[in-house]
Amino acid sequence: MIEIIAQPLTKAGFTPFGDVLELRDTPDKMINQDMCGRHHDLADFDFTDGRAGISLFDAIPRELPYHFNLVERHPLGSQAFIPMSMSPFLVIVAEDLDGTPSTPRAFITRAGQGINFHRNTWHGVLTPLHAPGLFAVIDRIGDGANLQEFTYETGFMVTNQQE
Repeated sequence: MIEIIAQPLTKAGFTPFGDVLELRDTPDKMINQDMCGRHHDLADFDFTDGRAGISLFDAIPRELPYHFNLVERHPLGSQAFIPMSMSPFLVIVAEDLDGTPSTPRAFITRAGQGINFHRNTWHGVLTPLHAPGLFAVIDRIGDGANLQEFTYETGFMVTNQQE
């Protein structure tokens, strides 16, 4: 078992894998009679043929240390996880090495952050750390095989840097 220490999710650290969805310091514009700040166009959705769809995922919360050996990717479209609670969640990603994932990295979001994985990014499954594990997921809806899974021979254990 290989230990991975989860880092706080930051834009700089996550840029190779996707977009961090969070409020900016100031909204792009005020709407609804100046009662709502719009933080506009936070993700780069990338789909081949097909269309964007919104689904709800209800995942069972996990605990740290978290053990895993499976990652997946979506070659035909990006995928966004937007929590429907103000709880942090675990994000696992890996760079691609000629069609297989490299050693994974792990991040823990802050309350209010979501993520958008770039198309073809190796990532772990949806991993809430607190109940409810309810997420809005925006991804590609369409024909074709948009899921590839990879099982590592050696498992990984994610711990929190603050432990």
